[in-house]
Amino acid sequence: MYKKKSWKEKLEDKKNFPKILKFNPKFPCGKALEKMGAQRDDSVVLVQPREVVEIMNQVPKGKLITLYKICQKLAKKHNTKYCCTLTTGIFIMTTAHAAEEDKAEGKEKITPYWRTLKIGGYLNDKYPGGVETQKKLLEKEGFVILSKGKKYVVDNYENYLVR
Repeated sequence: MYKKKSWKEKLEDKKNFPKILKFNPKFPCGKALEKMGAQRDDSVVLVQPREVVEIMNQVPKGKLITLYKICQKLAKKHNTKYCCTLTTGIFIMTTAHAAEEDKAEGKEKITPYWRTLKIGGYLNDKYPGGVETQKKLLEKEGFVILSKGKKYVVDNYENYLVR
């Protein structure tokens, strides 16, 4: 019988990662990388989930990070021009759910996933509890959240990004 994997199990090391590829606009993350300037045959890294978790764990209270900044750090680490935003985004969302599993198990220190924003400073609707929970956690840390239509963004998020 099939047992559904926990979020933490989904974060376990992937055997084929990290993987460095030549950029092709037909990649699932192709449009996003093209907006960032990627051109055919530029190097792109698909990273291990634990690499994403490590970066997210380094974001202290009062600071933020975006998917874009995480990708920049990972591309630099792997000496590539770009990092796949799609797989990194999936690992960010998986990390958030794994952190909630840790919280449910009573662990005191969990990955502060709510400090990781989407590109442009937007809140992530795929986090546990959706944007409302992320909004509450960020406001609890003193951030001001603005409504932009149906989406939420951290006011002046650029001023709070980790360097």
